[in-house]
Amino acid sequence: MTDVRSRTHAQAVDAAIELFTRQGYEQTTVEEIADAAQVSRATFFRRFRSKEDVVFADHELLLDQVVVMLAATRPVPDAAGNLVADLSVDPYVEVCRTARLVFDHHVGQRETSLARHDLLQQVPALRDRELVTTHRYERAFTAYLRDALPPDQRRSTASIAFAASVVAVHNALLRRWLRAPDQDLRPQLEEAFADLRRAATSGRAAAPAGPARQVPDDARAVGPGTTPRVVVTVVDPGTTADDVADAVARAVRDALS
Repeated sequence: MTDVRSRTHAQAVDAAIELFTRQGYEQTTVEEIADAAQVSRATFFRRFRSKEDVVFADHELLLDQVVVMLAATRPVPDAAGNLVADLSVDPYVEVCRTARLVFDHHVGQRETSLARHDLLQQVPALRDRELVTTHRYERAFTAYLRDALPPDQRRSTASIAFAASVVAVHNALLRRWLRAPDQDLRPQLEEAFADLRRAATSGRAAAPAGPARQVPDDARAVGPGTTPRVVVTVVDPGTTADDVADAVARAVRDALS
């Protein structure tokens, strides 16, 4: 998704990450970033509020695009104020489609994505910001699903469970790609998303995995004519993201079998 970045935006992001990588995050000044990106200091601050913001600038644009894409299929109110959904739209497919867009963007910006990943390993404050950003994707997906799912499911926890699972699987596979960027993980991503959709539409959604004894209490999905069930994945503290993704996928497959 190359059109998400304007020329000036791309220059600033790439220049900042290159400088952070080469001479250190704390040692790099805004003036140095602006000079390397060939923009004025004023232009830099019109686009980015801080050095930290420029690291995550692509995410801000991606989040905006995700919201716009989801809004295009969001139900609209009728004359009585009731939300009317397009029955040809599968909300779960739409969420996976936007998550795939985010994945494809990072893969398409290979060098920047790899450099940003290395930078986040070195700067704890940036890792904290990444967690906040990840939660914003999850909230966007949840808000969309609460409007777009059939009326009998809008007030259930299906939206929470599905949104969290999509984000968890996306992030785990993205990190796996970042560690070995020559591999093509799109087929695995599609398979994992398909597993999550099958679980959701059968009335059972996988709960996002977490540390042992910290499984969400509300990780369930209730569908028409089904008995509420909880699909739980428990992993030990310190488990890698790859193992978490595998555990989620196994839990979904077990629920469907």
